[in-house]
Amino acid sequence: MTSDSAALPGERADFLQTLDTHRGFLRYTVRDLTDEQAARRTTVSELCLGGLIKHVSGVEARWMRFAVGGAPAMEAAEPGGAVAWEERFRMTEGETLAGLLEAYERVAAETDALVVSLPDLDRVQALPVAPWFEPGATWSVRRVLLHVIAETAQHAGHADIIRESLDGAKTMG
Repeated sequence: MTSDSAALPGERADFLQTLDTHRGFLRYTVRDLTDEQAARRTTVSELCLGGLIKHVSGVEARWMRFAVGGAPAMEAAEPGGAVAWEERFRMTEGETLAGLLEAYERVAAETDALVVSLPDLDRVQALPVAPWFEPGATWSVRRVLLHVIAETAQHAGHADIIRESLDGAKTMG
């Protein structure tokens, strides 16, 4: 969490503290791993630890673009070019765990700064057209933040299972 948000009162501080807690669980789960370990699948799932870091980072960045610019901003090409769907969940040639964690830190800092600076968490945007969204539905910035927190927490749990399958290490307990 940024130093600006540490002194932030109210729900914004609560959102950022909760998000930072779950980001921390996810980062802690990949502690002391090699790139090879971070890229290894340990369950029948396609997920690996490095891929989860990459996915959560991308999800957070896309939803924050949505919070500011709506569906067109969310659907805009990723910095560095479009990434194939399946590559959002795994480490690809040339990627390192350290690089993925650095990118995640940058996304986290951008999100924190955005949450601090946005004038209104009630601002709504129309959701993108997708089968999992009700047609014409909108989300507020507040709802986006809750979604990002839930997504991060869910994937931190996935990461814990993968890590325990990899070498027995656990995030908690």
